[in-house]
Amino acid sequence: MNTMTYKGYAARIEYSDEDACFIGHIAGITDVIGFHADNVPELRAAFKEAVEDYLATCTKLGRAAQKPASGRLMLRVPPEVHTAALVAAQVSGQSLNQWATQALRRAAE
Repeated sequence: MNTMTYKGYAARIEYSDEDACFIGHIAGITDVIGFHADNVPELRAAFKEAVEDYLATCTKLGRAAQKPASGRLMLRVPPEVHTAALVAAQVSGQSLNQWATQALRRAAE
């Protein structure tokens, strides 16, 4: 994956051939935060600076900074998928939540 993480925030990284630089955007929040740099060390520094600026701006404005995720996830799946997941969790000796967490973690890597 082309991501960087800092203080719980993740950034999606792309390369712009047109601009001849790396471009990053914070993922998982609706506020738009972007940054760019010519090389990876500068990009990492620009990412950290963007997160710090975002947090400082939110504090200055008196509003809470958005967090990428709360840890609560509601899914709607077909009953047969739900049943298959429940059986797989029970066979592995886990709760459905534990099993789904591992499955999602593996899929996101």
